[in-house]
Amino acid sequence: MDNHQPTKPSRRKFLYNLGLAGLSLPLISSESNCSTKTKSNAQAMIDKNNKAGKLGIALVGLGGYASGQLAPALQQTENCYLAGIVTGTPSKIPVWKEKYGVPDKNIYNYNNYDSIKDNPDIDVIYIVLPNNMHAEYTIRGFAAGKHVICEKPMAITVAESETMLAAANKAGKLLSIGYRLHYDPFNLEMIRLVKEKIYGEVKSIDTAFSITPPKGAWRLNKKIAGGGPLMDVGIYCMQAVCYVLGTEPLATTTKTYPVSDKEKFIDIEETLDIEMEMPGGIIGKCRTSYSENQSYLQVNCENGWFRLEPAYFYGGLKFSSSDGRKFEIPPFSQQAKQLDAMAVSIKNKQVSKTPGEMGFRDMKIIEAIYKSMNTGRRVELK
Repeated sequence: MDNHQPTKPSRRKFLYNLGLAGLSLPLISSESNCSTKTKSNAQAMIDKNNKAGKLGIALVGLGGYASGQLAPALQQTENCYLAGIVTGTPSKIPVWKEKYGVPDKNIYNYNNYDSIKDNPDIDVIYIVLPNNMHAEYTIRGFAAGKHVICEKPMAITVAESETMLAAANKAGKLLSIGYRLHYDPFNLEMIRLVKEKIYGEVKSIDTAFSITPPKGAWRLNKKIAGGGPLMDVGIYCMQAVCYVLGTEPLATTTKTYPVSDKEKFIDIEETLDIEMEMPGGIIGKCRTSYSENQSYLQVNCENGWFRLEPAYFYGGLKFSSSDGRKFEIPPFSQQAKQLDAMAVSIKNKQVSKTPGEMGFRDMKIIEAIYKSMNTGRRVELK
C-alpha cells in the first residue's frame, strides 16, 4: 500500500486488532438517513459519468491513502470516477456517501465483495489494503470480472505475485500496480535527462527513502507487511534506479545492521544499504530505514549531476542540478495523473506503464535483496 506519509491508522488498526479475522462485518444500512432525492442525485451522477465514457472505480479499503489521496484525485480525473467503495468499517459509510455521493447499491463489505461482479457501474477495482491482503482481493476482483489496480508492493511473496498474474490472464483483464511516480512529471524529467544524455553517460545513482513509523504500526508487523522498510519505502528507491535507467539489475549486494530497538524491530530489518549492479557497470546505491527521514534521488553523470529532494512524496518535489537547470510546474495530483493514464490504457485494451509484470519483477528483486541481506553475499538475478 502506498502510505509513505503519516496517515490515520483507523482501518489498519481495526484490521490488526481483529487479527485480520473481522472482515465479514455486515454493513449498516443508511437507507433511512438518505432521502429519495439524494439517492436519485447520486445515481444520476453515476449515470452521467457512465454516459460520458468514464470508467467506474471501486476503492477496496478506505484508509488514509484512499481517503486522503485517491478519492480526492478521482474528483479531478477525466477518464474515470469514484463509483463504489468496499469497507469493513460501517461507520465510514455515511461520510463517504455524503462527501462523494456513492449510492447504496455500490457500497460493499468484505463479506459480499464478490457480488460486485453483478454491478455494471464498476469497471475497475483498486486494492488499497494491507500488503498481505493484496493477492486475495486482487484474485477475487478478477474472478468478479473486473480490471484491477493493486497498490505496491504487489504482494508479499513472488509466489503470490505469480497467482495474481495467472488470475489476470484467466479473466482476460488488466492488472496494474499503483506505482504513481511513473506518471509524475518530476520523475519523468529525470528519465528524460538520462535518455537524452543531457549530462552525458550515467556513472552512478544514489537514492534514499526512509521514515520513522511509531512502535506498534502495522508496517512493523512482518506477517502483515511482508518485511520492513524495503517493502514499504525502499521499493521506491529500487524502482527509481530501474525506471531512470530503463534497465533491470543484474545482481545485488545488501548490508543490514543490528536493530536499535529489539521491541520495535522484532522480525524485520531496521536499515538496509543496497547496491544494485545495473547494465553498463552502473551502480545504484539505495538506502532505506525505519529510523531516519530521507527522500532523495541523485543521478551522477560524466558531465554533472541532477537531483530530486524530496523525491518520493505526494507533492513538494524539488529539482536541482550541477548547472543550475530549473524544473518547476504548478501543483498537481500524482494520483489523478496515474488514474487517468491507467483508465486510458484499459479503454484501449493496452497494458499500462506499470503492469502486473513489473510488480512481479520487483518482487523477484526484493527476494534477491533479502537473500543477500540474510547471507551477506552478492546475489545474481535471473
